[in-house]
Amino acid sequence: MNVPITARRRFLHAFVAFMATVFLLPAQASPAQPFDDAAFRKAQQEGRTIVVEVHADWCSACAKQKPILESLGKEPAFGKVVRFKVDFDKPGSALKQLRVSSQATLVLFKGDKEVARSTFDTNPDSIRAMLAKGI
Repeated sequence: MNVPITARRRFLHAFVAFMATVFLLPAQASPAQPFDDAAFRKAQQEGRTIVVEVHADWCSACAKQKPILESLGKEPAFGKVVRFKVDFDKPGSALKQLRVSSQATLVLFKGDKEVARSTFDTNPDSIRAMLAKGI
């Protein structure tokens, strides 16, 4: 079967575009999941790097932290960090368990050991440095 050159070129262009889309787009970071004690404990037992984000919808610092954490999660070094989100305004035992008294708090664990903690930090470089402590 003889396929015209223009049809082969169109197919080749479409194939190259498809492959570029599949392999060259940045990986999507997994979003922060709602804090669940069982999932948190499981991640700790597996020795995972975990960041707990304590946020409030009305908090401007929390709003600034969110895109920073999402962007860092796309970087290969931090792509496997497990993120949990705790709503500061909802009742529950997570705040007491983590000894957190303020929104915009980030708590970093490596397994079951707390490695770092920050409050109201909205500087991408210092948040990156904090996460690097868990890698």
